[in-house]
Amino acid sequence: QVLVEIDRVKSRMQLAAESLQEADKWSTLSADIEETLKTQDVSVISAKLTSMQSSLAMLVDTPDYSEKCVHLEALKNRLEAMASPQIVAAFNAQSVDQAKMFVKVFTEIDRMPQLLAYYYKCHKVQLVAVWQDLCQSDFSLNRQLTELYDTLLGTWHSQLQWATQVFKNPHEVVTVLLIQTLAALVPSIPVCLSTAMERVGQETKLSKLLELYEATVHFAKGLEIAMLPNLKEQNLVKVTELVEAVYSPYKPFQLEYGELEEENLLVEMSAVPLEHWEVIDCVQELNHSVNKLFMLASGAIDNCIKLTDGLGVCGLLKALRALFTKYTSDFTNALQSIRKKCKLDDIPSDALFQEDWTAFQNSIRIITTCGELLRQCGDFEQQLANRILSTAGKYLSDSYSPCSLSGFQDASSTEKRSAVKNPWQEYNYLLKENPSEYASLMETLYTLKEKGTSNHNLLSSSRSALSRLNQLAHHLAFDSVFLRIKQQLLLIPKMEGWNSSGTGETLTDDLPNFSLTPLEYISNIGQYIMSLPLHLEPFVTQEDSALELALHAGKLPFPPEQGDELPELDNTADYWLGSVARATMQTYCEAVLQIPELSAHATKQLATDMDYLINVMDALGLQPSRTLQNIVALLKAKPEEFWQAAKGVPRRTASAVAAMRGLER
Repeated sequence: QVLVEIDRVKSRMQLAAESLQEADKWSTLSADIEETLKTQDVSVISAKLTSMQSSLAMLVDTPDYSEKCVHLEALKNRLEAMASPQIVAAFNAQSVDQAKMFVKVFTEIDRMPQLLAYYYKCHKVQLVAVWQDLCQSDFSLNRQLTELYDTLLGTWHSQLQWATQVFKNPHEVVTVLLIQTLAALVPSIPVCLSTAMERVGQETKLSKLLELYEATVHFAKGLEIAMLPNLKEQNLVKVTELVEAVYSPYKPFQLEYGELEEENLLVEMSAVPLEHWEVIDCVQELNHSVNKLFMLASGAIDNCIKLTDGLGVCGLLKALRALFTKYTSDFTNALQSIRKKCKLDDIPSDALFQEDWTAFQNSIRIITTCGELLRQCGDFEQQLANRILSTAGKYLSDSYSPCSLSGFQDASSTEKRSAVKNPWQEYNYLLKENPSEYASLMETLYTLKEKGTSNHNLLSSSRSALSRLNQLAHHLAFDSVFLRIKQQLLLIPKMEGWNSSGTGETLTDDLPNFSLTPLEYISNIGQYIMSLPLHLEPFVTQEDSALELALHAGKLPFPPEQGDELPELDNTADYWLGSVARATMQTYCEAVLQIPELSAHATKQLATDMDYLINVMDALGLQPSRTLQNIVALLKAKPEEFWQAAKGVPRRTASAVAAMRGLER
């Protein structure tokens, strides 16, 4: 116990002796330092200051320790001030030996950050001057940026080579130099970008931005390639800062990419005229517009990938929907215009029957265009899904889903964790700036990954809108065929001669009295329907995948009645023929039921007319409608047998025919 105590006392005495020695040493050095400073010899002064620093470390517990610290810092400041012209000269002259000497000195006196500040300042001044000269030149901003980036990339390579001989951590030093330079530029790159964007019109804003961004990406790629071989040895925090400094000027524009793209697409689409004075020109423009539409849409995907590296997908989808909405609206207006030009909504009151198949042929061309739209839309959606997943898929982490994302992670999760991340590939402006949009993006990516790129609804609303266009085109074609028939049929109730008491003209000029051959109105209709297969032949003979697709997707009015045999659905031409025939029969029956009164002779005539139409249907292999057959049966029934024949016939039909024939119960 006594020995331990003696040992402890001995240690304290030794420590006290050392402290006294150091205090004495400090006093001696303090006294000498002024003389040493007069020598202006940086190395000698540094050595003295280092010794003083060592002494001071032993005097922590002395009462005037803090005063000594202040004194030492003041001496270091004097050394730094004395050396600064030489430091600047050494860095400007790129003198390796001088610089190494200063690194040694400043390391010894714990002033390395200050030395680096001189280094950064020397080069920053030169680089900022280069930028200011560029800004005052007549060069475009794109050229100014390219020149600046070339200078910075050159600086990276030359300074890295030099710094490797001088500094312990050359990569970090040169990385910080670039970070500081980019921050020191006046005018700053963000200001230059904003000014440039304000000066261009809306229609060229996005293309201008992409042009400028391309120069920046080229620079970033150059830096990335330069850094990759030594990435493991670098300070990744600083590299990440540099990545941010390079790309951040574009952040405001990337965040509003969707709006920029939408505006761009709508301006471009407005330049595609779909309406023309001549119908044939209009039809042709509609056809040409399909490729233009999908070229714009594909271009938008390219823009999204170039400017946002896939992070702007939500904005892209919104812009694409806006594009398709505008297009379908313009297309619909063009169809309305064609309807007007073809007078499909005007029913003339004259009885003149004219055949004109031009409108129908034009309508078929439009239906083919709709088929092409549907086909290209399907292809485009697939392309869109694939490109979204292949570009933005990297942002979808394993943790987002139970299984790993095949195709985007070659390494296993363990390898991935241990691998060095490349900050140039990790840049993600959206995650911090707009978390909700980022969440939507993740959801979209996850859905694409889980369901597969061919099973998705990225543009389902647009696809539906294009299907509606196809439907409108079908109605246009149908109306262009059926209009002639409808014109004739609507005149039936107003025709004179249905009742025996009627005076004036009879049903037709060349038939003063009713004959029991079909009247002209129905024979015209019959012949017209009989000629339909000839005009529908292109449906059968023409091998056009777009037309086929549109015809299968479209629906015609007047579908077959339930219970009818439907062989026609296998054949498009038969389907169309059936639809026109059913429309004719239904409209005919409705027109007949509006005849106010029938004489006995007129009853026979009407039965003959309707029989003729039934024969036409039979000849075409079509089924006469039940209503048509019922009316004919009731017209042929003797007055006394009428109500017996009316059993099983709908009451409305039976009552109307009875009223026409004047047969009351």
